[in-house]
Amino acid sequence: MRLSRKGWNNVIIFSMLIMIFFLNGLHKKIGSDETQAQLQPLLPVQSFVLTLEFSDQKIERIGTSWRTTALIKEVPLSWQGSEQQLSELVYLWQNTALMTTATPDALDVNKPLSAATFELAGEPLPWVYLLYEANGQYYLLEKTSQRLMLLDLSTAKQLFPSFTFS
Repeated sequence: MRLSRKGWNNVIIFSMLIMIFFLNGLHKKIGSDETQAQLQPLLPVQSFVLTLEFSDQKIERIGTSWRTTALIKEVPLSWQGSEQQLSELVYLWQNTALMTTATPDALDVNKPLSAATFELAGEPLPWVYLLYEANGQYYLLEKTSQRLMLLDLSTAKQLFPSFTFS
């Protein structure tokens, strides 16, 4: 069976595409060890936060300042910080890095304690973080990438000021 010049060109093109896809996936598997704990920033570096939303309130950027509004008009805000405190809260989310961890057996992913949703400039979808508690430890799950990070009680209280920890 003989191939024409056009046939051989197609064989070469498809074999190169297969090789590119294979090598692209291979370097990602070799370069990252999923089982090893790593220090990961919560939000992308140099991200520009437009809004931060908890279950009862929304914190949004207004020019260079921040304001908070209740999501349910009849219910008063559980935490209402000053403009300075709102700015510090967003800064804390942008500059906190946590250790990734494996999912513990006692973690019930269907029952988060609280959630934080971020709208970032240039990102088509919001970033959603879910707070969990299992065996006396607190965990933060980044919904899109399914990264699970371990955090201590004091950091959890700082990141989720509107949530009442028991």
